[in-house]
Amino acid sequence: MSRLVALDPGRSKCGLVLIDSEHNRVLAGKVVPPEAVMAWVDHWHEQHNLDQIIVGDGTSSAQWVQDFNGFANVQSVNEHGTTLRARDRYWALWPAKGWQRLLPKGLRLPPHELDAIAALVMAEDHLKQRCSWSGPPPNFSLRTWPEP
Repeated sequence: MSRLVALDPGRSKCGLVLIDSEHNRVLAGKVVPPEAVMAWVDHWHEQHNLDQIIVGDGTSSAQWVQDFNGFANVQSVNEHGTTLRARDRYWALWPAKGWQRLLPKGLRLPPHELDAIAALVMAEDHLKQRCSWSGPPPNFSLRTWPEP
């Protein structure tokens, strides 16, 4: 199976997704502080033998690309507009329920951080395919513990 990790880097938090790119399926997603990114990528690499890592070309991307050399094929990709598109993608994956359905789409706020969804949007742009993410929405609150 072909495994891809997408990273939406940031100064205080980063979005990570692990994708089965053969089946266009998200296997895991996290929002973690920058200092925890390498531990998660290493953990996923040990479990899944990563084939590719894509890094958004924004905050400190050159350093991340350098840090990931040796894990897998690493590529910097355009992340322009992914944070804004992440909100729409969140609601496409997990439609609003209850009273939130009544709000205009532009006023709905997802209940968690969207950095992992921004990483997903980057991956989908890169793969030129939409990915499925089964199950209820994960809790994308900033994770500092437990480590992988």
